[in-house]
Amino acid sequence: MTQPTLTDTAARSGAVVRPRPVADPALRVFLLHHAAGSHLAFNDWTEHFPADWEVCLLEAPGRGQLGHVPPYRDARGLAGHLLDAVTDLLDRPFVLFGHSMGALIAYEMAAQLADRGLPEPVWLGVSACEAPYDAGPGDGRPLHLLPDAQLRAALGRMGGMPPSVLADDDLWALFEGRVRADFSVVETWEPRAGRPDVRVPLSLFGGDRDQVVPLDQLEAWADGAEHFAGQHLYPGGHFYFEGRADAVVAQVVEDVRTALGWPVSR
Repeated sequence: MTQPTLTDTAARSGAVVRPRPVADPALRVFLLHHAAGSHLAFNDWTEHFPADWEVCLLEAPGRGQLGHVPPYRDARGLAGHLLDAVTDLLDRPFVLFGHSMGALIAYEMAAQLADRGLPEPVWLGVSACEAPYDAGPGDGRPLHLLPDAQLRAALGRMGGMPPSVLADDDLWALFEGRVRADFSVVETWEPRAGRPDVRVPLSLFGGDRDQVVPLDQLEAWADGAEHFAGQHLYPGGHFYFEGRADAVVAQVVEDVRTALGWPVSR
């Protein structure tokens, strides 16, 4: 499959959604969505961040304004694509927060920033994602290779995708390609040899009843963090943040301020 390039103006602009542009932001927050999702997962987060922080919702190809662009099937390619899209926005302190697949891509982006000699994030937030340091083969057949019915059933148990899409053959046909590509991104990724793990302050977020990423797999991120900033668990499953954006964002803001040595306001 031919991979998208960012020489296309539409692809470049469509990769970054800024619901509330800020003329001179004190900090930028880049939010990265889960597999099979889109930037809309964070649609209700923006209003809870400080007014002088600019929130940038990152969109993977194959959805939204990038519906015409073929989706990536590998994590490093997707991370590089998004990194090219945000390079001009790294002129002030910034943080990365990713949920599930988005956390893996945020981790990859941080590594590629270091490789390119570009500014690195001042903080990394990881949500509901297995630690990547010693990633091995998962249990059972990869989701992106499952037969249609089994894949839809697995997505239904996981949550995060409208049941109406999973139940309607015509609607599902519109989403299946990007869904399989997104899970390929996660399931074909392999750790880099000889790399430092996470050298920026790292915070973990998750649901206390997450059946997709068990607690021990989330906690393993701390083993490779040079500056572990804490773990925050909320009642719920893989999409624990639904209905509590205000509380989760408040914790993100507190952790970022602490990492920067800024006053923490309640």
